[in-house]
Amino acid sequence: MTDFSFFISLWAAVALLACIYLFFIDAPYGRHIRDGWGPKISARLGWILMESPCVILMIVYALTVRDQLDTIHEIFLLIWLTHYIHRAFIYPFVIGMSNPKMPFSIALTAFFFNITNVSIQAFGIFYFTQYSSDWMQSTPFIIGILLFVLGMLINIRSDYVIAALRKEKGPGYHLPNKFLHKYVASPNYLGEIIEWTGWALLTWNISGVVFLLWTIANLLPRAVSNLRWYREKFEDYPTSRKALIPGLI
Repeated sequence: MTDFSFFISLWAAVALLACIYLFFIDAPYGRHIRDGWGPKISARLGWILMESPCVILMIVYALTVRDQLDTIHEIFLLIWLTHYIHRAFIYPFVIGMSNPKMPFSIALTAFFFNITNVSIQAFGIFYFTQYSSDWMQSTPFIIGILLFVLGMLINIRSDYVIAALRKEKGPGYHLPNKFLHKYVASPNYLGEIIEWTGWALLTWNISGVVFLLWTIANLLPRAVSNLRWYREKFEDYPTSRKALIPGLI
């Protein structure tokens, strides 16, 4: 447990450094894609490859200790897989990738990040945290699962607004004006942050908290970059829209 705690602390420190870095360098995928980051692969294939460990490895970890799993662990597994099965195997086919290619280096980096993160989450919920028999009736669990569902709905709805816009107006980027897009540049990122806030609460361990930290570290700078990109690309982009949180950021 001591080694795990040390690694968690180190991983959290890396998240803070990554956050600072990403405020200065836009990760080169999606609307921010550019040359200079090595060979490119299919964006759809890259997305599936980098997200699939979150499904496959979590199932492997669960099967490894299947004889010790309680109902609460099975619920955690179901919640996790609900998000990542959609993220890995449905989202890349529904959203309609605006850029058909992505740097292989980005896909590879995300692949190894997800291997590390899913391992941390699995160890946290299956091995290192003891849950009482009535944990599902606890306040953190109830609030957490409500936040997770809310965040996932916001995340999916925001993405599908973009997908519908591309079907209506053609490939590429267009100015969205529906749902939470009326208030922020990246409501899908807001949804993800709400999701993993819920996960941190309902699992009630340091693993979930560190994942939330990483989510913010990655998505907050990205949302700021997206807002700047929208303002540069669309002259009529509403000045009242924020990057991530309506009326605040």
